[in-house]
Amino acid sequence: MSDLPKDLQKRLKKAIARFWVCRGSQAEAQGGEEGDKDRGTRAAVTGGKHLDGFIELIVALLEKAGLQRSHIYWQEKTELPGWFRAEKKWDLLVVADQKLVAAIEFKSQVGSFGNNFNNRAEETIGIATDLWETYENGAFRPSGRPWLGFFMLLEDVTAVKQPVKVREPHFKVLPEFKAASYQERYRQLFIRLVRKRLYDACCLLLSPRAATEATTSNRIPNWDSPLSWRLSLPKQSRWLNCNRPARQPHRRSKPGRPQKFERPDSFCVPPCDGH
Repeated sequence: MSDLPKDLQKRLKKAIARFWVCRGSQAEAQGGEEGDKDRGTRAAVTGGKHLDGFIELIVALLEKAGLQRSHIYWQEKTELPGWFRAEKKWDLLVVADQKLVAAIEFKSQVGSFGNNFNNRAEETIGIATDLWETYENGAFRPSGRPWLGFFMLLEDVTAVKQPVKVREPHFKVLPEFKAASYQERYRQLFIRLVRKRLYDACCLLLSPRAATEATTSNRIPNWDSPLSWRLSLPKQSRWLNCNRPARQPHRRSKPGRPQKFERPDSFCVPPCDGH
């Protein structure tokens, strides 16, 4: 995308390096002998801040696309009401003129792939389902349909690329999941999330644990790939002005008149090219 900063790749690599350095520091700081401290890799996760480099990068992209800094929330005031729960604290929100413009979640997974993949998938599906149910019931009025994004950093190790055995005691799993690696499972998850309009865009980025230098090679996403952000920002500047055709809060349709919804440009996601 020509509208993206020329130094985007460099800034993204710096965010990756910051992730690993911060994560290592948190694990060391919280992994002491005191009983009330976290243990192992959980310490690095519960410490927070390790994904701030990516959030700050997205904030910079939003500003470059024309949004005011005062409309972007990520350090405070990031709570939104929920439908199945009272509230949800998002990683990044855009709220302009009392309208919800965008919500973005940032997650990572390092190790424990077998134990955590399903938990992460259920969480990803659940937060989007909760947001859209809240929106359909008018909690964000007078907002139009907000833009919803999900960013995921996955540790780049052999374990995420090896085939994973499935269990089929009663029914067969879908063919695309048979012998699929965790990397491929995430890929399939994100494709489905966008095609079902639970998210407008998802980004899957792989990085090795040793990537603590900005010059280290990482699996940087192809920005024209269906799994990349594309951010829907410079290309769809009307989104910034909340002028994009929006799906209105749910109302019962009259008999014989099915309800009509506008579909966003990013609805159709073709098969990925491997990035």
